[in-house]
Amino acid sequence: MDGMLLFAHGARDPDWARPFKEVARRIKQNQIDMPLTLAFLEFMQPGLEEAAHGLVAQGCSRIHVVPMFLGTGGHVRKDIPPLMERLKAHYGEQVEWLLHPAIGDQETVVQAMTEASLAWLKPELPAHKHPERS
Repeated sequence: MDGMLLFAHGARDPDWARPFKEVARRIKQNQIDMPLTLAFLEFMQPGLEEAAHGLVAQGCSRIHVVPMFLGTGGHVRKDIPPLMERLKAHYGEQVEWLLHPAIGDQETVVQAMTEASLAWLKPELPAHKHPERS
């Protein structure tokens, strides 16, 4: 059975995780039978390994790890690979781990950010939707 692990950076402010929780909610809404969890690199719980163990306990034998990072920076290149290697060593052939590229490297995400940025220039947007201007 497939499972999905969304992996975000984490922050001290709990409200920071709101968009990531919303992504998880929407995926669950569309993929009802697929176990899914959201994990964090630091500051928030669960961590990657704890979340991964939970998916395996639910019967997942192939887990898609989606780094919820806007780019492939140091965390994606340096921090995630050792975490993945520990999981692979722990589970051996029992679980297939599929580490996907950072979410921000996907064309659809770049296009969505472009459209969201351009939307601020449209005069029909209500004033309360525009960021404060300097």
